[in-house]
Amino acid sequence: MSSKDCGNHGHKKWRKRTRRCCAGLLIFNFFLLVTILIVWAILQPSKPRFVLQDVTVYNFNNTVPNVFSSSFQVTISSRNPNERLGIYYDKLDVYANYRSQQITFSTLIPPTYQGHKDVNIWSPFIYGTDVPIAPYNSIALGQDQAAGTVLLLIKIDGRVRFKIGTFITGKYHLYVRCPAFITLGAKTTGIVVGENAIKYQLVQRCKVSV
Repeated sequence: MSSKDCGNHGHKKWRKRTRRCCAGLLIFNFFLLVTILIVWAILQPSKPRFVLQDVTVYNFNNTVPNVFSSSFQVTISSRNPNERLGIYYDKLDVYANYRSQQITFSTLIPPTYQGHKDVNIWSPFIYGTDVPIAPYNSIALGQDQAAGTVLLLIKIDGRVRFKIGTFITGKYHLYVRCPAFITLGAKTTGIVVGENAIKYQLVQRCKVSV
């Protein structure tokens, strides 16, 4: 009888310790979460702001049905609006879309750090040679070219981290969407900057999601 009582007593003590450890862990996690929320509210972090400054068109060829070749240089500026928060751009892929279809290969922008209130400017080349496009997009692109205006979407997909003092957060997905209106033929608003190259000054604010 006594041996059974000792066994039950030990089991009860173990259960009490387990409950205390769980309760302590929950309380610690609660206070940690509250601290993070308070710090986040004080800092009031804002998403980076992107602007598509200009697009230079070197090649824009849709003469072969369902195949598109193009070459652009885009100038994109990024501004960190935060006073106490830095941004690590770990990976940024830039490419062009037409009617929800990617028409160029992705160009990688080198990783960089953006300090408080800093501005970064990138001018990557994006291009696609004999890129297959959907038949309905090929027809729509021909119609847009004939009308003299083509709407492209310059996209940036990447990963970012935020730095608060010495603390660095985990990685977040960054999605940037910049509309670019390209006028062609007699309606062009671009400036000839070289042989078969036309530069369009856009200064178009981009939509940013993190």
